[in-house]
Formats: sequence, structure tokens, C-alpha cells
Amino acid sequence: MDIKEYIRGIPDFPKPGILFYDISTLLAHPDAWQVAMGRMARIVGAYQPDILVGIESRGFLVAAPLALKLGCGFAMARKAGKLPGGTISYEYELEYGTDKIEIQDDAIHPGQRVVILDDLLATGGTLNAAIELCNKVGGNVVGTAAIIELTFLGGRAKLKAPFESLIAYDE
Repeated sequence: MDIKEYIRGIPDFPKPGILFYDISTLLAHPDAWQVAMGRMARIVGAYQPDILVGIESRGFLVAAPLALKLGCGFAMARKAGKLPGGTISYEYELEYGTDKIEIQDDAIHPGQRVVILDDLLATGGTLNAAIELCNKVGGNVVGTAAIIELTFLGGRAKLKAPFESLIAYDE
């Protein structure tokens, strides 16, 4: 099954000149979603994770069902101020300013094998921030993955952990 057939491109979203790759059409097709999650489970399972971390918000849609399927834990990396209880944050540079992501301070135990997931890898900034955040709380980030990789943006080369994707767009 060609997963690309179930992902639609939305031109000029969220701003003019951007082609947004929308996984909601993949989510709406149960057979295609099942195939995608099966393929992701093989990729992610090879890392033998203890816990999966999903990046807000579409990364939750990938990481949570995979954690259930693989029998491991799930934690959320969210924008600042969105998680209850004690949190640990990591601030990172963007093209025009900074952003911050957080994880609950008890979500990852020291030494746990962590795989971080998102729906899409573009420039790698947010995924690298999640890697740094998980390392900061004592996790051992053994891998990262996404359904989609935009290879023309070079994000993979910037990552500080192994990365795999199901599909790639070269332009």
C-alpha cells in the first residue's frame, strides 16, 4: 500500500507558499492507518523502547497508538504551560525568535530507552529540542521517527539521534 495516496497536500497553509502535508486523510482511512501504524511499529520496535514521546500535537496521534501496540509507556512533549504538575522545559531557537517545549518531570525515568515521534520532520528544530529535553530529564534517546520526512529541508542531518520515516517528499 502506498501511504502517500492517503496524505493530502493543502497549498498555502498555514501561510502563502507553504504546502501542508495533512495526515487527517490518512487517519480517516482505517486500512491505511492500520498499515501505517504496523510499519511504524516495526521501525520503532527495533529500538526496544521503554517509552515513546509524542510531540504536540500530531505526534500524539502517532506515539500513543504505537505505545499501546508495542506495550510501552507514552509521554507528551508540549508547548509551555499546557501540562499539569511539575514540568521540565527546554527553550530552543527558531528562525525568528525562540520557542519552548516541556515534559512532566516524572514522565521519563533516568536511563529509560526513549523514541520520539512526530507526524512530520521538516527542519528538525522541534524534534532536536525534544531530544535535548528527553536527555535533560535522564532519558536515553535511542531513536526518532515520523510518518513524513520533507527531505529537501535537511532536517535529518541536524538531528542528534537516529531518524526514520515511512515516506519522503523530495520537493
